[in-house]
Amino acid sequence: MARPLRYTFILVLFALGTTLAAVGGWRYARASAPVPGPIILISIDTLRADRLPAYGYNRIETPAIDALARDGIVFDRAYSHSPQTLPSHVSMLTGRLPFDTGVRDDEAGMLKPGERMLAQMLRDRGYATGGIVSSGALRRATGVAQGFDFFEDDIPAGEAELTAGQRSRDGGESETIAEHWLDAVGTTRLFLFLHLNEPHAGYHPARPAGASSYDAQVAGADEIVGRFLRYLKKHQLYDQSTIVLVSDHGEGLGDHGEQQHGLLLYDEDIHVPLIVKQAAGLGAGRRVGDVVQLADLVPTILDLAKAPAPRNLRGRSLKPLTDGTGALPEIAVYSESQYGRRRFGWSDLASLHDGRFQYIRAPREETYDLERDPHQRQNVAAAGTAPKRQADLGSALAKLLGEEASESAKAVDTAAVDPKDRLEIAESYRRALELVAGRQWAQAIDLLQRIAHDAPDSANVWTQLARTAVLTERYELAVSAYQHVIDLDGSDPRPLVDAARVSLMSRRLDDAEALATRAIDEAGATGGSLADAHTVLTGVALARRDADGARDHALATRKADPSSVLPLYVDARLLYEDGSFEDALVRLEKANAALKKDQGTPVPGLHYLTAEALIWADRPAEAERHLLEELGEFPHNLDARAALATLYHSGGEHDHAAAVVDDLVRVTPSPQAYTLAARLWTSFGDLKQAGAVRADSRRLFAARRAAH
Repeated sequence: MARPLRYTFILVLFALGTTLAAVGGWRYARASAPVPGPIILISIDTLRADRLPAYGYNRIETPAIDALARDGIVFDRAYSHSPQTLPSHVSMLTGRLPFDTGVRDDEAGMLKPGERMLAQMLRDRGYATGGIVSSGALRRATGVAQGFDFFEDDIPAGEAELTAGQRSRDGGESETIAEHWLDAVGTTRLFLFLHLNEPHAGYHPARPAGASSYDAQVAGADEIVGRFLRYLKKHQLYDQSTIVLVSDHGEGLGDHGEQQHGLLLYDEDIHVPLIVKQAAGLGAGRRVGDVVQLADLVPTILDLAKAPAPRNLRGRSLKPLTDGTGALPEIAVYSESQYGRRRFGWSDLASLHDGRFQYIRAPREETYDLERDPHQRQNVAAAGTAPKRQADLGSALAKLLGEEASESAKAVDTAAVDPKDRLEIAESYRRALELVAGRQWAQAIDLLQRIAHDAPDSANVWTQLARTAVLTERYELAVSAYQHVIDLDGSDPRPLVDAARVSLMSRRLDDAEALATRAIDEAGATGGSLADAHTVLTGVALARRDADGARDHALATRKADPSSVLPLYVDARLLYEDGSFEDALVRLEKANAALKKDQGTPVPGLHYLTAEALIWADRPAEAERHLLEELGEFPHNLDARAALATLYHSGGEHDHAAAVVDDLVRVTPSPQAYTLAARLWTSFGDLKQAGAVRADSRRLFAARRAAH
């Protein structure tokens, strides 16, 4: 094709593409004028706006965020749609509200596969897209990774008792990963989402003199931001970058009784910082007093990138405000909390906030005039002096929620719990989770039992009690707790499967079989639950030395979950138990390879059995690797930890062996773990250590023995 003709052809295609974009809408538009440089979204989890010097706070210094504020536009009244990490970020990255996406809680939501994220919209415009998160609440499994070319959520699993939201990594590690991605991506036409999990619960001792521990973590987050901004400047990226710094929600800090976040919807929970630094410093130093929302970020970023926005967005582009070229209609920001509903069976909370008034629909109506009462101490609805604006906001909220409004307005709590008692229950529950995470399981069980008494209809509390009881080998208590969950909703197969699994652990094979069979019979026992139930029945058959039954249920597991390698594991285990170690190892290696390739569900004991076969084959280095992988996935596998200690000791690595035995009772402080540790010390010839472990066991578990 001749050069002039080729150029003409290209121009015709470009014109055609532009026409199609105009006629067909945003989904067909592919070509856009490039922005000067990278688009970077930094989300600092749990950061209250009023705890930053840029918003008037004077008890700490945050030089990096202050500098960004000077170079950018500060939005004084930005609000979140949820006081929880996952639903808030989903709104931030989709431009839609929680009831639009269906993601309304950290532990009970997953983004639908078809939901378009900001990363996907920008990738369709030719942007390289990278996401780095610091909390398990934003793990890939939630769906937030959709549209990212690169998504890094490799957060250490920690111990099995931690919830996803409790699993996190230091924001400095995430910042380093962001630098490496920018080094390697090879283009400045990119979108980077960097999530930092500081500040957060479990605050470290304060560093700045006189500052609270929360403030210390805010200062720590600022240090990370500063390091990242220095990187951008060093690589000549800062000036040409569009940088948005924001938070997903705030933190209670006791202002209305809630120390953390998730339950309430006051300003300390949903008022968040928002700073937009445009390329070349456009609009630097401007402050905007308009009420804005997290859902506005997607249309704003698309507008800055000169990309069309989908028609189903709830947000608006803030570009007229960032440029100072225009005004936007006033809005009232919608926020909601389903934390209490999901965990305790209470009615949910919903709110509209217009900057002057906040209307909250909870078990009772609340309205606050923030101009006269900025700390929200006087509920004017309760005082009988509610302005007309309350009725307007109430009607607007009902209209916004549509059909849900009638259901929510009529919602009646299953237990008549006073709002103050609700706070006490919620705070006690969080304290119990902290005790579990700190391996103070006996204290956690006592507290969870008290909470279950006060909130008997909470499946969440009973489930947490059961899981904690399993860790302490109190299997009867665990099964009893799961039975409460089953009684609350007999159609849910998950507690049936969980109770069956515990029965198998305690060698009550008939009970395990009956519960797992009942789970399969339930209409909802499909997919994961069906696979899990057959997995339990596989274990029952193996315990009974029923080879045919084990193979049949393993195949049924694979039918329900095509990525399962359970049939290979069963064959290998049967061969290993028959002394056919070499044949067993062949199948084990095949199972491990398939699991790695398909990213299937890990099988408890697979790496441990592989290690045992490798030790038989005199391949200790490979055996060590598999034992470490087993403990990474299942940290409470006592047999694997004992095998690792023995492997180190037999190889002359006595210090490593001692450290592993110490970890045995540190990671799993249970009676069985202490018994096993004493046996290991005895086998290593250290009778003094063995005696000390037995003495610790008697001291720690004397109360339990007395109870029996």
